[in-house]
Amino acid sequence: CPVGNRIQVLDLLHHSCRTLPFEARSNIRRIALSPDDRLLIVVDVNHHALLVNYHRGVILHRFSFKKPVRDMKFSPDGSKFAVSAGKHVQVWFTPGVRREFAPMVLHRKYTGLSGDVTTLDWSSDSSILMGGGKDCQARVWTVDTVMDYKPWLLVGHKKPLVGVHFEDRFKINERNQFFVGDGNTGSTLTGKLVARCYTISEDGVIVTRECRKEENDDKEGEVSDDEDGNGKGLDSLGNDAVDFFSGGGGNGTTTTQSNDVHSSDQAHDIVNSRWGTTSRHYFHANSSANTVVSTSFSSKHSLLVVGFSTGLFGLYELPSMSNIHTLSLSHSTIGTVSINPSAEWLAFGCPKTQQLLIWEWRSETYILKQAGHAYGMRCLAYSPDGIVVATGGEDGTVKLWNSHSGFCYVTLPKSHTAAVTAVEFSSPTVVLSASLDGTVRAHDLHRYRNFKTYTSDIPCQFLCMAVDKSGEVVCAGSTEPFRVCVWSVQTGKLTDVLTGHLGPISSLAFHPVRGTLASASWDGTVKVWDLYKSDGGSAPETLENGADVVCLAYRPDGGQICSGSIRGMLRFWNVEDGSLVCEIDGQKDIKGGRKINDRMTSDNNSSSRYFTSIAYSADGTCLLAGGNSKYVCIYEVSQQILLKKFQVSFNRSLDGVLDELHSKNLGDGGALDDEHDSADETSFVPHIPGAKRADDGSRKSRVEVLTMQVAFSPTGREWSTVSGEGLHVYSLDDDMIFDPLALTEAVTPSAVQSNLREGKYGMALLMSLHLNEFALVKSVIEDTPFESISTVVRSIGQEHLSQLIQFMSKCMEDSPHVEYYLQWCLELLQTHGLFMEKNRGKYLRSFRALFRVVQSRYVDLKAICDDNKYSLEFLENQANLLLG
Repeated sequence: CPVGNRIQVLDLLHHSCRTLPFEARSNIRRIALSPDDRLLIVVDVNHHALLVNYHRGVILHRFSFKKPVRDMKFSPDGSKFAVSAGKHVQVWFTPGVRREFAPMVLHRKYTGLSGDVTTLDWSSDSSILMGGGKDCQARVWTVDTVMDYKPWLLVGHKKPLVGVHFEDRFKINERNQFFVGDGNTGSTLTGKLVARCYTISEDGVIVTRECRKEENDDKEGEVSDDEDGNGKGLDSLGNDAVDFFSGGGGNGTTTTQSNDVHSSDQAHDIVNSRWGTTSRHYFHANSSANTVVSTSFSSKHSLLVVGFSTGLFGLYELPSMSNIHTLSLSHSTIGTVSINPSAEWLAFGCPKTQQLLIWEWRSETYILKQAGHAYGMRCLAYSPDGIVVATGGEDGTVKLWNSHSGFCYVTLPKSHTAAVTAVEFSSPTVVLSASLDGTVRAHDLHRYRNFKTYTSDIPCQFLCMAVDKSGEVVCAGSTEPFRVCVWSVQTGKLTDVLTGHLGPISSLAFHPVRGTLASASWDGTVKVWDLYKSDGGSAPETLENGADVVCLAYRPDGGQICSGSIRGMLRFWNVEDGSLVCEIDGQKDIKGGRKINDRMTSDNNSSSRYFTSIAYSADGTCLLAGGNSKYVCIYEVSQQILLKKFQVSFNRSLDGVLDELHSKNLGDGGALDDEHDSADETSFVPHIPGAKRADDGSRKSRVEVLTMQVAFSPTGREWSTVSGEGLHVYSLDDDMIFDPLALTEAVTPSAVQSNLREGKYGMALLMSLHLNEFALVKSVIEDTPFESISTVVRSIGQEHLSQLIQFMSKCMEDSPHVEYYLQWCLELLQTHGLFMEKNRGKYLRSFRALFRVVQSRYVDLKAICDDNKYSLEFLENQANLLLG
């Protein structure tokens, strides 16, 4: 599914999510995947397209359609794909998966519609193409030129079409066999049914149309062919000639082959046939506000899914139009719907609320339910184990995400009435959130509820928050009055109020070891407070920065503190004596990107570029910094050098991504309105007499590219940042697992035994795991020497861990070598335990099986050992009695 200018792949079976390693130029509007899952075509709002090798995630080609693309579909056989380019429909040959100089070859361009084409569909044999548009009409073309065929125009709607769908040809053949005679199902036409389609408009009207052909025409054609001696009639010869010059209908080597192709081609069946309307149905008869927005059709199962503007969807069986299921999913428009090939799962996307829903209609359960923050994210925090990421949004909600799978598994009940400005974990099961509504709330992650609320004695807005290492004290800094409130987490009482700053408190941080608190303010100072001193009147230590301080961070060992100001300076202070250690001028590193309303170039406009969030790495050697720019920088602290600079997004739909703006979008009065993003929106007509232009009164503004907060994972293997597009997670762990051993003809049981004799126990175990034979794997495991177990375990890759654990649990059930297998288990946990803990969902099933076997063997051995213990004690006592 597209997210901004990126593509996310959701694995519903393993409950994981991955982002493909490429970006489109702008926000993605349409995607199409080939039937064999090899090629992916991505088109953005500015009509630029990417041809991608889906499995490798590699861009094969870039091109532009130059006109708005509102629909795009591959043919069922995968040989071509159709694109709606404005009022025309373009059909292209499907390229290969290898890189070529010019892979895109245009097959044909189809015209005939007076309005922009909004929807497309192919017939089941890929020989017919139908398109519907804003002119309330649909047109039927043959993909290749067919003699004596003239495209049909299907009318009868009053609103633009949102869906056109062909019925599967096998369904039509079954219906022809079921009905007696001409197979008439209600149409005014007579003859053989050769095609059926459905057209759906915005006002909720679905029209069923049938194409019928008189059988007399077929018989006359057969007679004319039989009169010729060799069966080579004029019609067949003409069809062969047309097919030869148009490139369709087979190779045309023999007339018999061409006749077989024509008899099996639906495009030739609709020649000299007539289209007629058989039925007309209405989704809603009384509601004019309920508009059809999106449709999806499963031709094999004759199921139609319809999404409405009110958040309602309906599942219907065609052609009877019986309503199978209806459900309200959201209060906003369902922008897109899809149905899987087995017609069991339905997918829905709501762009305004950023919701993705997958519904199983038979059991009426959610397979997946994901929703982002309504108005964007603002802050984040890692859990102590680094597995969970908590985020706070502008909508006042707190969400919990799994950093490995990428899914949001819970949205805490909304308790804040304003934007959440900070989130922190006080313990693995408690998360705290501060908000502009003047409250700090504690949430229980076991029951997912707000169990305590901390408020100030004076109404204020909290901008930042910090929790001490023990999780007993929480502090929050306010905008006005300029003070820091201190609460006890257990009692919820306001224990202290720290005053002394002359500006809003922008950042707070606790010392990792001591009980001191550092606060940064817009007054240009950093103050260090000792919260546990008995004399509350002691003055805090003040560090002068010379400019407004907006971010603050302690080094993990507590020996150094870093502060960032609005001039782009990063200052490092010694905590013991308060001296300035070094400075890093990051203004030139972070500058870049010209906004649409900037009066100067990006090189000369670095005054507003500064860091708003900083974080130390786990070892304290590097500093991660992000702020009002498209860049996130990583510095090496001891050498004060820039190690790497990450650009968060290349999405040109955001403001500030490009360093230089195109001159055609600049006028004398400033930037011109870019209407590419609204090309598929409804055009507003002027209602005021004498108006020269259409204006609905709404204004659109681009989202600026910047990072609100950055954070390192406690494991040190990844870091995250929050931007206008969402949560970005950068990891050192490679998701692409390389398997050095493929299952080939060389992998045989004899090869396994040969490696065992040569002492290559790791290779022998890998081969046996590939062959997946229990007896062979057991023999390799038990033939491995005790001292070589650790080496063999280290040679096992992540892709074979689950399989090996399952084999271990099965071997250990009845084996007398208990200590030997326990050594295997110990080495597995010591070598791969951290990885399995992070991916607990993937290995939970096999790990439970192993734990169950170990526990049962422990119980058996415990009973035997207890019996032996008592027996030995009895013998010892008897011996003492005899000797005494």
